[in-house]
Amino acid sequence: MAKKNADRWICTECGWTTNKWVGRCGECQTWGSVVERGAPKLENVSSQAPISAAVPIGQVGEEAADRHLTGITELDRVLGGGLVPGVVILLAGEPGVGKSTLLLDVAAKWAETGRRTLYVTGEESAAQVRLRAGRTNSLSDELYLASETDLGTVLGHIEQTSPSLLVVDSVQTIGTTEADGSPGGVSQVREVTGALVRTAKQRGMAVVIVGHVTKDGSIAGPRTMEHLVDVVLNFEGDRHSGFRMVRATKNRYGPSDEVGCFEMTDSGIVEVPDPSGLFTSDNADPQPGTCVTVTVEGRRPLLSEVQALVAPSTSERYPRRTTHGVDNGRVAMILAVLERKAGLPLSSRDVYVSTVGGARISDPSADLAIAVAVASATIDRNFPTRVIAMGEVGLAGDLRRVPDLERRVGEAARLGFELAVVPRNSRAAHTKIPKMHELHVIEVSTVAEALGVLDMRRKAGAR
Repeated sequence: MAKKNADRWICTECGWTTNKWVGRCGECQTWGSVVERGAPKLENVSSQAPISAAVPIGQVGEEAADRHLTGITELDRVLGGGLVPGVVILLAGEPGVGKSTLLLDVAAKWAETGRRTLYVTGEESAAQVRLRAGRTNSLSDELYLASETDLGTVLGHIEQTSPSLLVVDSVQTIGTTEADGSPGGVSQVREVTGALVRTAKQRGMAVVIVGHVTKDGSIAGPRTMEHLVDVVLNFEGDRHSGFRMVRATKNRYGPSDEVGCFEMTDSGIVEVPDPSGLFTSDNADPQPGTCVTVTVEGRRPLLSEVQALVAPSTSERYPRRTTHGVDNGRVAMILAVLERKAGLPLSSRDVYVSTVGGARISDPSADLAIAVAVASATIDRNFPTRVIAMGEVGLAGDLRRVPDLERRVGEAARLGFELAVVPRNSRAAHTKIPKMHELHVIEVSTVAEALGVLDMRRKAGAR
């Protein structure tokens, strides 16, 4: 009997039982399949008369969905042009990345236009938030502040102040007696998020919810929370670097592939409208072991510099491979291609690859820049001119086309680069000309051909 009471949760997929609710089945690893054993099932649903009749979609007015700018251009870019009335936004990020500072700035700028704003904090006292607001110059008469952890009290504040923007920092600290568990638990987070979504839609009030993240970087709490909200934003950044990025992973009112760039300073969060200079060195003359590439974050081209160092290994059996800002697996693949297809002696040498400015490169088009940087470091030779290299490297040593080439080349030309090495057939038919945006473009088919164009081939007899 005790065993039956203990294992009262069962997986609907495989029948695995447990004594508590879990998000993922411990047997078949299916998410959301664990339900309470013996829970009442709904047999039928009776119809009810709708409160308002359905109307043709063409007769629905657009005025209620007019966007309002937040006053922060980079955030408006990510949101697709501002805040829509009734929108619910989930902003997630690691501790200390600057979520609260950014949202306090948003709330202050929103209030400065005469629109009432309510900032609810469950992690800090009102005095602590007031100190940060004074330091970042985020004070306004229309900005109201409340320190609460009870959902009912938060809804009461909304009734009293009637804000057009609500900021909740954070959803894991708000609880309600109507749901089981403690604040931050699955049931509590689901109920609190659902109540805030319903209130936002009923009142036409924009809501921004702060969410925590787990150790692997995913948003903490049930997956249902991401489905309930309209926009999901990830606030990314390295603690040791002041650069920050806001990336949209879900947006019902705009593009879901846009990014906004910020910098953390002593006076708060500052916009960075032109971030390319943060990820390149200031050296006028290219140095051996460096190469610049152009990645695309959302729809924004960003210049990133890759640096490489090749040194004799103290252990020929186990040479060191150290990377920072780039994927270690892709670097290992590129090194193998360079040795087999370009004849570079790398199997007995230590190789270090890093990016400048703490940038994290995941765009496959940066493969050729990594290969060129490693080749330059191996033979200790720099380029004759300012060069960018783009292209995804295949295992056969071939190069695959780069999307959005014209936008990438235009950004490089704007910053003074003179030569671009790109895969063949990356340009559209109407741009088959030697120059793009006053920048000379050379098309190559393989990594070895790219190194030959840049005079990066290994000298005969060199080791």
